[in-house]
Amino acid sequence: MTAVVHTQNLHKHYGKVRALDGLNLTVEAGQIHGFLGPNGAGKSTTIRVLLGLSKSTSGEATVFGADPWRESATLHQRIAYVPGDVSVWPNLSGGEAIDFLSRLRGADRKSAAYRDEKQRLLEAFDFDPRKKGRAYSKGNRQKVALIAAFAVPADLYILDEPTSGLDPLMEVVFREEVARVTAAGATVLLSSHILSEVELLCDRVSIIRAGRIVETGTLADLRHLTRTEVSFEGSDATALAALPQAHDAAVTQGRVTFTVDSDDITSVLPTLTEWNVAGLRITPPSLEELFLRHYGPDPEVPGAEAPDADRPESGSPLTRRSARSRR
Repeated sequence: MTAVVHTQNLHKHYGKVRALDGLNLTVEAGQIHGFLGPNGAGKSTTIRVLLGLSKSTSGEATVFGADPWRESATLHQRIAYVPGDVSVWPNLSGGEAIDFLSRLRGADRKSAAYRDEKQRLLEAFDFDPRKKGRAYSKGNRQKVALIAAFAVPADLYILDEPTSGLDPLMEVVFREEVARVTAAGATVLLSSHILSEVELLCDRVSIIRAGRIVETGTLADLRHLTRTEVSFEGSDATALAALPQAHDAAVTQGRVTFTVDSDDITSVLPTLTEWNVAGLRITPPSLEELFLRHYGPDPEVPGAEAPDADRPESGSPLTRRSARSRR
């Protein structure tokens, strides 16, 4: 496969703060690639470098084989970007804002194809384009960015907390649109705090901590790094002492539970069959468990996102955070 996004030993420093500290990230063509980490881990700094909004301190970053800092104008014709904190022009209607953003990416607002696709998305996202930007809630501002992104085909969608402020019904619509564009051959880099969303959508996941990738792989690969929970009906867990693969045995609400390394799950099933257990349940490890493996025990993560001084203070409201939201 061809790498659409590639970074090698990427560094971004702000004085003594190492926002990125040797980041190695590869996103292959046609993938939906989840990019996970809490605030301060380096996700948004990475995205700013990939968009050409921030210059790396050292290392390599390429998008479609090109340097985003030197060739950002050309690359942006192939990229759709949705931030997690959208600002819109207060005196423009939502429809006008969508048209303007779409035109920046080459759309002809008079073409029937664009008008039809825009109308389809307005209905799908249940969005009223007639109101002025100042009247929109956070969720509706997010819809402006999403509709503008999906209304014009792109080769790469960079989505940074794209469902922030959306209700569950709109999250379903978002997932359907992501599936649609990837079926058409697009690549998606999805940064999200919603682990269930990543599990539903992503082919591959990378977890970032303190400016470095600490885990990467398919969900199936990463699940092998954690334990699977097994439970069955019962009130006595003493028999599990004879099962060397069993860990963390307990009895809860009439069920015997234990965990087993995911690679060993098939080896315990014959024993459970011999015991003739009732109500057997096998729960594969979740992405949340894998995430907490790196972040749960130690909430103080070294490194930080870029200071506010690095965030663009001019240009489209879509590419910056409002001054009020940062206070």
